[in-house]
Amino acid sequence: MSVAYRAVGWNPQKRRYDLVLLALVLGYLTLFAGAGALVDPNVTIETLLLRGLGTAAFLLLNVILSIGPLCRLDRRFLPLLYNRRHLGVSMFLLALAHGTFAIVQFHALGDLSPLLSVLVANPRLASVSQFPFELLGLGALAILFLMAATSHDFWLANLTPPVWKALHMLVYAAYALIVLHVSLGALQGDHAPPLALLVYASLALVIGLHIAAARREHARDAEHRDPRADARASGRGDDGGDDGFVDVCAVDEIPAQRARVATLGGERVAVFRHGDQVSAISNLCRHQNGPLGEGKVIDGCVTCPWHGYQYDPATGRAPEPFTEKVATFDVKIVRGRVLVHPRPHAPGTPVAPARIGGCGG
Repeated sequence: MSVAYRAVGWNPQKRRYDLVLLALVLGYLTLFAGAGALVDPNVTIETLLLRGLGTAAFLLLNVILSIGPLCRLDRRFLPLLYNRRHLGVSMFLLALAHGTFAIVQFHALGDLSPLLSVLVANPRLASVSQFPFELLGLGALAILFLMAATSHDFWLANLTPPVWKALHMLVYAAYALIVLHVSLGALQGDHAPPLALLVYASLALVIGLHIAAARREHARDAEHRDPRADARASGRGDDGGDDGFVDVCAVDEIPAQRARVATLGGERVAVFRHGDQVSAISNLCRHQNGPLGEGKVIDGCVTCPWHGYQYDPATGRAPEPFTEKVATFDVKIVRGRVLVHPRPHAPGTPVAPARIGGCGG
């Protein structure tokens, strides 16, 4: 990341990432155009490009929406989170090219300006088979443009992470508009069966992955609950036992240089094992609320799997010159079990790590 919003240089990893992405997109468009020409020799190159760009953007959007739940279900997908914004911007550029080709091909030869023609050419809003599906695509493109234009950390910092995150959750609204755009457009074309199969299979996959990930997260949240909070909720008083500390797991259940995530007092806490020590910090990265507990300790710092933001596990502070801070929690080890107090300290508060093999109270 950059300091004071200076441009970030493309390191070798970023270059490889973008080159692979570019090669995959160009390969897909080439295969799509070749297959389309074989199936329909009379089709024009403009039509093939229009369809290829549209399907490429739609498939890439499905990939983007699937990365999050896949990472919740299997850690092996975590590397895909890095530079996911590159995928988003690339998907927007494909969608923009698709929209531009469509406007030029179907709306550029009339008396009205092409964009105005898209807005007013088809007023049949009450008809499903003749609905102006172009408007739905235009609305989705506007949302994708807003997301691409605000993808830089300048906007993240100035809008604040909650507002920025809420803004970028509009991707689901864009996805719904695109599904309707493709579905209704297919009803008015000659390729309804294959397009419908592509759309509904993709929709089922995305929804299924999100449901599976949500169930996994719900089970994880229910695995460790603060007994004091349960007691208060049931009216039994405030006796949580053992000074309020909650038994999270055995020391050996935490992988080396990684974390075990527990939900304590309604907040997810990442309990990291680093060397012969155990520390607990908030699971939410200050950058984009990324899951710190799915990251690992690199060079002595907890490293967020989304964009590489780092924090000292004993203080919750980012290394200088960065200023991000996350909440810390008291930890102790008793007879090989890791106990964490659910009450967080202020972000950036130093907390002595619990030593593995040390004396426990």
